Amino acid sequence: MGVTASAPVLVTGATGRQGGAVARALLARGAPVRALVRDPEAAGARALRKLGATLVRGDLDEPASLEAACAGARGVFSVQTPNLKNPEGDDERRHGKNLVEAARAAGVPQFVHTSVSGSGEYQRRQPGWGSPASGVHYFESKEYTEKLVRSAGFRSFTLLKPAFFMENFVRPSFLFANWVEPRLLTLLAPDTVLSLIAMQDVGAAAAAAFTDPVAWNGVELELAGDRLSLREIAAVLSEALGTPIEAPSLTAEEALAQGLAPVFVVSQQRMNVVDSPARPEHAHARGLATTDFRTWAKAHLGRPEAAK
Repeated sequence: MGVTASAPVLVTGATGRQGGAVARALLARGAPVRALVRDPEAAGARALRKLGATLVRGDLDEPASLEAACAGARGVFSVQTPNLKNPEGDDERRHGKNLVEAARAAGVPQFVHTSVSGSGEYQRRQPGWGSPASGVHYFESKEYTEKLVRSAGFRSFTLLKPAFFMENFVRPSFLFANWVEPRLLTLLAPDTVLSLIAMQDVGAAAAAAFTDPVAWNGVELELAGDRLSLREIAAVLSEALGTPIEAPSLTAEEALAQGLAPVFVVSQQRMNVVDSPARPEHAHARGLATTDFRTWAKAHLGRPEAAK
């Protein structure tokens, strides 16, 4: 017997930002949520339980726990992140493979996976692809799981490809000097335009897909809610934070001397050259409302709880 519409959606990464946004969006629609957590007694897990989610212990490195968590679910929300301690490793690919295989083994009919804007052929067509500065391993790891999802044979699958998260501007943040100072420290050029997306909009997109699996089957959505240059972003930050914020123009040597972590040099330099393909109109064409950066900043910046 197949699962019913009243069966839960298994949400991975539920105590993180994307998974948390999806869990909250589904719960707000009255959809049952089964949240995959490593520690049910952790603060984030307890908060989800309080909102109405059912907690299930599992780990992306433990396939048996994933298959048990998937049993009886009508859908799975999938998110994996790179291992920042081993960015060239295969952790993300292994986690994606484990989850896809567990969902298929459990007979889950719908799979919604979040990846990254511009993965796959888009990046391969860009200048400098294949050089050490092009982020090949990162993007190919994202594409690896996307290919698994496309070919797995789910009754319905959706790929969300979010752009640059607005939440990256919540301190402590790698975009600010010493992570907390009211001063941007980045190699992004003042005129570099970023496609921006709020986490809540990722949650809304996933919830829409789970609400209508037929309409969202095979959809691969480049997801953005706004498009602003770093100079324009700095102006919005100044307004929201109540302190002047400037968009710096720095060489790599200058930024490193001021404390920029070396791990961010390559990705930020590439963002100056390669634009994201995500545009707000892509979401609008799917009937989704999106959040502009000024609205988001007024709601989320300058409040202590925003950084939690």
